[in-house]
Amino acid sequence: MGDSFIHADWAAPKNVNALVTTRAGGFSQGVYASFNLAHHVDDEQAMVEKNRRKLESHIRQNRNIKQYRERRSDNSISLFWLDQIHSNRCVRWETPSCLVSADASYSSGSNQVCVVMTADCLPILLTNSRGNWVAACHAGWRGLANGVIENTIACYSGPASDLMAWIGPAISQPYFEVGAEVYDQFIALNAEHELFFEPNSRHRFQFDFIGLARHKLSEAGIQVFGGKHCSFADDKRFFSYRRDGQTGRMASMIWFE
Repeated sequence: MGDSFIHADWAAPKNVNALVTTRAGGFSQGVYASFNLAHHVDDEQAMVEKNRRKLESHIRQNRNIKQYRERRSDNSISLFWLDQIHSNRCVRWETPSCLVSADASYSSGSNQVCVVMTADCLPILLTNSRGNWVAACHAGWRGLANGVIENTIACYSGPASDLMAWIGPAISQPYFEVGAEVYDQFIALNAEHELFFEPNSRHRFQFDFIGLARHKLSEAGIQVFGGKHCSFADDKRFFSYRRDGQTGRMASMIWFE
């Protein structure tokens, strides 16, 4: 089961749990093999549900600190899945009943799991130094350009310098080719964004959007961890839409106890 999960390696408070799934150890078959957690990619729904039950079981059985588990008489925990639409919308965690269209969520309640799904886009998990606020953010290039990171940070009532962020598996610059229309959009926002685009021989650009996300977070005063796993390069562990087209999705999630 250990191969199915990567736990964030960062300086978060010990009551904060943050992890991302890999593609290993699930039940899906074919191009979705095997730990696909997305219903919208034409995988067999029964397999997705089995994978989600495995994920929920892992969350309930693998708390960071035993003392937090022992203190709680209520062991309930709920995952807040989103209908991700490549927007800049961040919403407050709510009791799961129907899908909310957004690309980030936050919570100031214990055992409320904020979740985003990715297969090349950036999963960004955030918490504060007191361990009583968390957020999960899905940022593709559109969301990055339109301010999904900034909107997520704005949902925190304290100073951004109280926050830290962990960037999960995403496509790295050598594999992320974009056209002039993407380049122009970012340069129109800020000429300094040129630093994150490398022209290639095809008159297009290799986009370091992990680096740009790190820059945006750092500029806000946030300590940044992660960003070292490439979803495209590691086909054994990660789904990649750019690499495979039809494929599954990993889930990145965060909550506190």
